[in-house]
Amino acid sequence: MEGGAPAPARMTTVSRHYFGGGASERDHDLRVDIIENIEEDYGMFVWPCSVILAEYVWQQRARFSGRKVVELGAGTSLPGLVAAKVGADVTLTDIAHNTEVLNNIRRICALNNASCAVSGLTWGDWDEPIFDLHPHIILGADVLYDSANFDNLFATVTFLLENSPGSVFITTYHNRRYQVIISYQFHLDGVHQATFLINQLDSSIYAVVII
Repeated sequence: MEGGAPAPARMTTVSRHYFGGGASERDHDLRVDIIENIEEDYGMFVWPCSVILAEYVWQQRARFSGRKVVELGAGTSLPGLVAAKVGADVTLTDIAHNTEVLNNIRRICALNNASCAVSGLTWGDWDEPIFDLHPHIILGADVLYDSANFDNLFATVTFLLENSPGSVFITTYHNRRYQVIISYQFHLDGVHQATFLINQLDSSIYAVVII
């Protein structure tokens, strides 16, 4: 058949994430539903770092209420959605050409009745959308998974920090020994000092980094 066979439909599921309250699902303070791929696809799967960053946002919700928040590499957008639910003005971003992920973000927002802006933003690209962003807080869950993207990621984060005086970048990552890289890179760029908060989940070590 001309053009080849159509791509197989992705198998998706809806995962539920609870914040606050007691151990029972009925005792929670907040629930966020996420449409995700049942396979571990980078942009359509809820990774542990996303859960940890979302929990951090919930625990620090007073800090996020009323603030402008941008999530980079949002994927399934759990941290950004929690921020929106606690009163932040949120823009969720992911790779500009990845329409599948961006459309899934829009579906997730609709599912949770969350009024978030959704925008394509590719790290290292200087398109118009990035110049319109003036966040108080920049979020990025596990955005350090690929060292090949470091330069473009750091360039984008540095621009947003410099374009928004007083802003901070909050990221989570798995224990891939990136502490020195983060601290060195942002010191080199003359931006903020990095603060590391260590978390443990399922016998793995994760860090919340505030820059």
